[in-house]
Order: sequence, then C-alpha cells, then structure tokens
Amino acid sequence: TRRQKESDMAAETETVHASAVVMGGRGLLVTGPSGSGKSALCLSLMGRGAVLVADDRVRLWRDGDRLMADAPASLVGLIEARVVGILRADAAGPSPIDLIVDLGLVEDQRLPPWRTREVLGLQRPLVFGPLTPHLDAALRQYMLAGRAG
Repeated sequence: TRRQKESDMAAETETVHASAVVMGGRGLLVTGPSGSGKSALCLSLMGRGAVLVADDRVRLWRDGDRLMADAPASLVGLIEARVVGILRADAAGPSPIDLIVDLGLVEDQRLPPWRTREVLGLQRPLVFGPLTPHLDAALRQYMLAGRAG
C-alpha cells in the first residue's frame, strides 16, 4: 500500500545538518558544526559550476549501493549567504553523494591518507577541513577527476 511504502521510505531516510552540491554527476556532502563554512563552501563551488542539492539540512537515503541526497521540501533551491541573506538557486534534485568533507575536522597532513566515513551502511571518501582559500578548487577537481592514490 502507499502508506506502507511511505513508512518504509521514512525508515530508510536520514536528515542531517549539512549542505550538498553536485558537479559532473558527482555529489559532495559538506558536514561540520554551525559556522564552519558549509554554505560558504557550497556557494564557492556553485560559482565554479556546481549545482545546489541542499543547504542546512540534507535528506539522505540508500538506493542500492548509491547514497542519495536531496533537500527537504521547504528548503529546495535556497542557500544561506551570511551577511547577504537567503538566496535562491537552481536545485539539482535527488543526487548521488560520492564524497564527504567534514569542516569540523582539521587536516594536519600535506598528503593525507585515504579516509572514509560510513553513512547508512555505505562507505564514502572523506576529506577533512577546515575551510581554506583553495579547498573549493581542490574539491571541484576531486569531483571531476578523482584522487590519485
């Protein structure tokens, strides 16, 4: 029944405090504490061609081996820009998440080891922050071409 399908979907969906964008068919989930720069990083990536999936809250679910993301209905196409306000943006709609960056964790290695984070039983590559002037360019390249080693 429809009610059972909606119940099953709700059981498999998790909403997290994060932001997400997609570029070149690959999605980035940006996590971290309030004020760490999640929206700022996504805005910067959007300036480099990324499309907004969600800002502030991200709905996550599994579709087989894919981790999927979308915005809650009330936040579709909206992103916060501190000292400017809430901005409208094109919304990508449901998108796969292929990479996670955590702006609450500090990378202390020039060439960090391969890291992953488990979300809904799926492992995804993980990059530590914090937000730095070159992080958006590095993440754009990662999404478009991957990481060597």
